[in-house]
Amino acid sequence: MLKAFERYRIMSFVTGTTLLILCLTLFLHWVDLSFWKHIHLFVDVVGIGHGIVLYPIYLVMSFQLALKARLHIGYVVLMMGAGFVPGLAFFIEHLMRVKLYPEGFKNQ
Repeated sequence: MLKAFERYRIMSFVTGTTLLILCLTLFLHWVDLSFWKHIHLFVDVVGIGHGIVLYPIYLVMSFQLALKARLHIGYVVLMMGAGFVPGLAFFIEHLMRVKLYPEGFKNQ
């Protein structure tokens, strides 16, 4: 189960970071439209990467961890929502780490 958690943890950080980047660039678009013209390609690449590549991989890792750890369906729903709500992925990852490895997962 440790390997499944490590894969989930990596994907949680990557997916959460790309979602925060997208939200930041959306805010910059709202503040200064001329800046948007310079970063439009970057936003397209990060958006496609998050939505089409990273989030589905994150979902697979989440389901794999949920099956191995026999998590309640509520946790699975929270893990799925973490790809849509900025910052939630980091909180859910912390929640899973504390729930599954209260003494620390490096000692396993």
